[in-house]
Amino acid sequence: MKKVTFKTSGAEATIELRDGVIVKSRVPKRYRVKEIDGRLRRERTKIETKLIAEARKSGVPTPIIYDVMNCEIRMEYIDGAQLKQGLDAGLSERVGELVGRLHTTGIVHGDLTTSNMILSGERIYLIDFGLAYFDQSTEARGVDVHVLFQTFESTHEGHETLIKAFVKGYRKTFGGADDVLQRVKEIESRGRYRTERL
Repeated sequence: MKKVTFKTSGAEATIELRDGVIVKSRVPKRYRVKEIDGRLRRERTKIETKLIAEARKSGVPTPIIYDVMNCEIRMEYIDGAQLKQGLDAGLSERVGELVGRLHTTGIVHGDLTTSNMILSGERIYLIDFGLAYFDQSTEARGVDVHVLFQTFESTHEGHETLIKAFVKGYRKTFGGADDVLQRVKEIESRGRYRTERL
């Protein structure tokens, strides 16, 4: 019998560590027709697997995929600490470089938070591509970066320094960085406008 070291559940999937291997299983949704639900879960699992592989090809460290079967992904366990447990300007600049590579490839992560980044040795790994998708629009990339900046502000001290460091790294690896960063400012102003109207 395989040993389960830990198990956690989210809205879309359960994640278990079984004998040193991460197993991510998309959970059935009872409100959907069974056949449609099965097809959607298989398709999303296949897409997530492809996105992880493409990100890795672009120079972004991600877990190695061992196997994919139906709605289950078996992948490498990354032993390290989430960046939410400790982020400095140097690490933030490196995150900027990784996100720049990701965006250059046309991938939007969809959940860019420091909970989905693991520092293992000298490498920063991006994990959880469950909400990721292919999109080369400035808007999609802007939302991706905006989510990360919100995480900096709500979770980490000295968020302004972290943002500046991220921007430096992002510009190194992504040619359209300035357009995206301008869009981030527009997205922030939209949020302020909505808040003021409430």
